[in-house]
Amino acid sequence: MPNPIRALLATLAALLPALAAAQAFPTKPVRFINAYTPGGPTDLVARAVAQKLQEYWGQPVLVESRPGAAGAIGIEHVAAAPADGYTLIVMPIGNAAIIPFMNPKIGYDIDRDFVPVSLLGNVENILVVHPEVPAKSVKELLALARAQPGKLTFSSPGPGSLAHVGVELLKIVADVDMLHVPYKGVAPALNDVLGGQISMILGQASSTLPHVKGGKLRALGIASPKRSPLAPEVPTIAEQGVPGLEVVAWYGLMLPAKTPRDVVAKIAVDAARALREPDVRERFAGLGVEPVGNTPEEFAAIIKRDRARWSDVVARRELKFE
Repeated sequence: MPNPIRALLATLAALLPALAAAQAFPTKPVRFINAYTPGGPTDLVARAVAQKLQEYWGQPVLVESRPGAAGAIGIEHVAAAPADGYTLIVMPIGNAAIIPFMNPKIGYDIDRDFVPVSLLGNVENILVVHPEVPAKSVKELLALARAQPGKLTFSSPGPGSLAHVGVELLKIVADVDMLHVPYKGVAPALNDVLGGQISMILGQASSTLPHVKGGKLRALGIASPKRSPLAPEVPTIAEQGVPGLEVVAWYGLMLPAKTPRDVVAKIAVDAARALREPDVRERFAGLGVEPVGNTPEEFAAIIKRDRARWSDVVARRELKFE
């Protein structure tokens, strides 16, 4: 037998166990780990997709919350899990592309410990101000900030959130000074903007738009490449003379590193299928999440792009996670 044929047969023989495993996967319950509190957006995104996968696979797909340390506890749990496809993490952008650069002592490494599966959905962010702030556009807000350096304040759910680093990026590109006031969670951060104690917040559309429509907040700009169908009357920040200010959050599925490629591919295909289901899309819409569903390679490229972008902001602003 010629050597090339023998080598090909040997390769195929080596791949057969992995192919068989992927074809049979899953043969037991699968766990989605939510690294944040139950009932939050990460948890609800996980449950919407897990429910469909359970239907497809005929196996229980359980959502398990392991909150703490800004997501690190749950994420480290998945990093240490067997690389067999049975333990996944629903990863928010902050834990993948921002917090690791603010906290060098964090106990996981995205590149070393995980393999991307699929981007589940994107979330738009809107810059909103309390009505007493005398600015009706981003241009007017930046003029105020230049006239009174450090006086305008912006809140966030905590250091490393997009509400934090997104405004830090605005401060870089517009060369302005505004004061960051961190909170522990979205609700208190938003409540103090509603109460007028804080000037503004770069918040997710689902949490800010109801208050904009109720007249309690004023929307200045969408931090996305295009206008939002949820509020088409609000221009993008780029349209108002601040190009490159795109602050889009996302949630994605990831697995422990060294999970067999065929298992990763199967989960990616089935997750994308789930995201096309009308009831999942409806649930995502209620959360202000735009369903995506892509390949592991496409998701990996997005992670690489965002890690490069936000690590630069962290370095230039000398941001620390405390």
